[in-house]
Amino acid sequence: MADHQDHAEDHGRGHYVRIWSILLVLLFLSILGPIVAPHVEFWFLKAWMITLMTAFGIALVKAYLVAANFMHLNIEKRYISYLLATMLTLMLLFFAGVAPDVMKHQGQNWENVAAKSEIERGLAEEAARAHGEHGEHGGEHHDAAH
Repeated sequence: MADHQDHAEDHGRGHYVRIWSILLVLLFLSILGPIVAPHVEFWFLKAWMITLMTAFGIALVKAYLVAANFMHLNIEKRYISYLLATMLTLMLLFFAGVAPDVMKHQGQNWENVAAKSEIERGLAEEAARAHGEHGEHGGEHHDAAH
């Protein structure tokens, strides 16, 4: 009887170690994704897409593994699942209600000055870079004509 119980405990520990190992590998993949993404772009898969997939896709898989294996949701009462689904729905509803205002740079009674100035700085920098490129080509063309 004791041998059977020891074997069951070892099997349980082995299961958790296996899940922990998988989570560790997924952690490294989620860290490497944004680092490697700019170097492995494909015609249909851009660097930002790879970054999002490695960040959020792997995060979803890790969240599922933790919830399924460490939170013991399968032995909870049924209303816990309904409560979890309700909370997720309310969170998404909150985001959908707030996102149109928060993702803008100005609203009826407010203005995001920091975002606006950052965009203006970026546009000015891009214009200066474009002007510098045209100026160099113009100078080379002008020198070649003389």
